[in-house]
Amino acid sequence: MSVKDCGHHHDERKKLVRRLVMAAALLITLLALVIFLVWAILHPTKPRFVLQDVTVYNFTAANGPPYILTSTIQVTLSSKNPNDRIGIYYQKLDVYVTYRTQQITVATLLPSSYQGHHDVTVWSPFLSGYSVPISPYLQQVLSQDLNVGSMLVTVRIAGKVKWKVGSWVSGKYHLDVNCPAYLRFGNPTGGIPVGPALKLQLLQSCHVETALGS
Repeated sequence: MSVKDCGHHHDERKKLVRRLVMAAALLITLLALVIFLVWAILHPTKPRFVLQDVTVYNFTAANGPPYILTSTIQVTLSSKNPNDRIGIYYQKLDVYVTYRTQQITVATLLPSSYQGHHDVTVWSPFLSGYSVPISPYLQQVLSQDLNVGSMLVTVRIAGKVKWKVGSWVSGKYHLDVNCPAYLRFGNPTGGIPVGPALKLQLLQSCHVETALGS
């Protein structure tokens, strides 16, 4: 075989490789375009969360240093999928309570679940924090709120969701839910436990954010 023939076959192989690469790129582009069009037509809507009630079993703050807070709270949360054609997979949902931006309970993992079109899911986890250190400033503000008999805490959910359209399932999206809860206790004094138990019906809508994540 001549050198010229070898060069000819080499050029043919290069052309074949280029065609295969171009075909693969075109296929990926078309697939991405189809997914985008389906996504745009279906117009997915974020799930809607509602904080239905809060039951306070214990809420005790130390009057002197070291300043610590112990709390046991049960919350009832509901989530509705408002989409007509899109299902939602909930994965690794952690729920906890914050007071003045400080986390005061340990994060509790909610069970993973799938939510069909217009389905409603309800969770009722217990959220507890034992001897959680707080700053002197936060203890002072907390004592003032308890003396007034009203305080604002936030029930937060952080996790991941996936969207399902037919047999197609999306990648993971970050889910961040914030549910403000105004607790009214009457007139407790000096960081004494509230209740033995106090159930508050709230039916408070929550703020929901989703963002594409890894």
